[in-house]
Amino acid sequence: MTYRKKKLEKNKDAFGWALYDFLKSENNYVIIERDDGFIEAENTEKYFSEFDIWPEHMKKAMKFVIGKVLDIGCGAGRHVLWLQRKGIDVLGIDKSPMAVRVCKLRGAKNVKVISIEKIDKLSPRLFNTILMMGNNFGLFGSFNKAKVLLKKIYKITYNDSRIIAELLDPYKTKLKEHLSYQKFNRKRGRMSGQVRLRMIYKKYKGDWFDYLFVSEKELREILKGTGWFVEKILKSSTPVYAAVIKKIN
Repeated sequence: MTYRKKKLEKNKDAFGWALYDFLKSENNYVIIERDDGFIEAENTEKYFSEFDIWPEHMKKAMKFVIGKVLDIGCGAGRHVLWLQRKGIDVLGIDKSPMAVRVCKLRGAKNVKVISIEKIDKLSPRLFNTILMMGNNFGLFGSFNKAKVLLKKIYKITYNDSRIIAELLDPYKTKLKEHLSYQKFNRKRGRMSGQVRLRMIYKKYKGDWFDYLFVSEKELREILKGTGWFVEKILKSSTPVYAAVIKKIN
């Protein structure tokens, strides 16, 4: 199964333009719209946060980074820049051209416009650590797509490699808006936490895409048969958690 993605059009790069405007001293929010009409605003500032204010589970997760790093969905570069300052060889990728531009303006040395679907294009370069922080495990999109992409990651990593990912457990909520959406998803044959959303900022409207929230149990089910297993779970006081995922040799 293949997943083809066209280059992101300038007028659809809502997330990237929000990051760029924040960099230019314009504090702002990006709107996240779900396909059932639910809308929330997210402060762009968090994508520029420094290590000292990162949540504890994220700080702990970064201790598991080894060797050459691929940061998938690097955004404004908060993890790339931190690793770079540590002298770690890191490549950041994002499908947003403006996000990559922001990274470069902030001093990131090695960032490229590449979507997660095209990570196999990075071969034969191999990595020891795949970083997917900022809830970026969600970029896998769906159960089946996650399995396909995990196998691609397997091919561009060394034998001792690991994926360090941040995830969100969709079941740890009492909000009726989320519970009813999970029920709606199950009725249409989707995972409870497989959300369909788009991002809006000023005149920019992104395309609709799937984003995946999973519990620890669902994470383990996804990993079966992909060459990866959960080595460690780093919990938090919120529905967000981190996982250290090791490669099976």
